[in-house]
Amino acid sequence: MKPEYEIRPMTEDDTFAVSQIEQGIFSLPWSQKSFSDACSNADNVYLVCEMDGVIAGYCGMWTVLGEGNITNMAVSPDYRRCGIAQMLMQAIEEYGEAKKVTSYFLEVRQSNAPAIALYEKMGYKNIGIRKRFYEKPVEDAVIMSKTIDIQ
Repeated sequence: MKPEYEIRPMTEDDTFAVSQIEQGIFSLPWSQKSFSDACSNADNVYLVCEMDGVIAGYCGMWTVLGEGNITNMAVSPDYRRCGIAQMLMQAIEEYGEAKKVTSYFLEVRQSNAPAIALYEKMGYKNIGIRKRFYEKPVEDAVIMSKTIDIQ
C-alpha cells in the first residue's frame, strides 16, 4: 500500500519536526525559531510534505520582486528516493507562480550529485560557483537558476 502524502504550507506546529530533520542532515542547521520566523513571513513560501502523519520533508523560498531564492530543501533519510524532493520543488514553483516569481535561484553543495541531478531534470542551469559557501566541511556551492516564461 502506497503511503498517503500531502504537500501544504508549513505551520508553527510543523517547525519542531522540521528542525529535527534539519539537525539530522545539516552541519549548521537552522533553529526551530528560524523556521518559525521564515514561515510566518508573508513574502516567503515554506512547505512541508506530510506522509502518513509524519513530516517527511520540507522546502522554503524567499520571494522579492519576481525572484525566488530557494533557501531550504530537505527530505528525512527515512523517506528518500520516494520522489518527495521533486514534489516539493514542483509545489514551491506553483506557489511561486502565484507570487509572480519568474526567476528561481538556489545553492547546492558541489558534492551533492543527487540534488544537482534533480534540479537539472527540473530545468535549473548551473550559472556559477560560490567559493567556500558552505562550512563544516568547507565546500563550494553550485549556483543554479531557472527562468519561467509567463504569458
